[in-house]
Amino acid sequence: MEHVAADDGTSLEPMEGVQLTMLAGGERMNVQAFEIEPGAVVPAHSHHHEQAGQVIDGVLTFVTDDAEHEVGPGGSYAIRSEERHGAENRGTETVRGVELFSPPREAPDWAE
Repeated sequence: MEHVAADDGTSLEPMEGVQLTMLAGGERMNVQAFEIEPGAVVPAHSHHHEQAGQVIDGVLTFVTDDAEHEVGPGGSYAIRSEERHGAENRGTETVRGVELFSPPREAPDWAE
């Protein structure tokens, strides 16, 4: 079993206002915590990973090719492999949440 405390995870800031903390993972999936500051935008992208998560604080707006989806505290989401999506914090508070990736993702391909 792997155990990683939130304070012990490997953090990176792939772009201004977006912090990702890599936590526990295995051969088929991993988990990360994220923080997205007000006004920060994750650009539209796609990847071979399936992605699922839950927003803990704030409201995150996902933008897909055909819709926008607001996910607030306690809300969860799933993004299919190769589905184009982006995310925006249009609110006034930091968005915090956790995500799972399968297969494991080490660093996002949309980073600056």
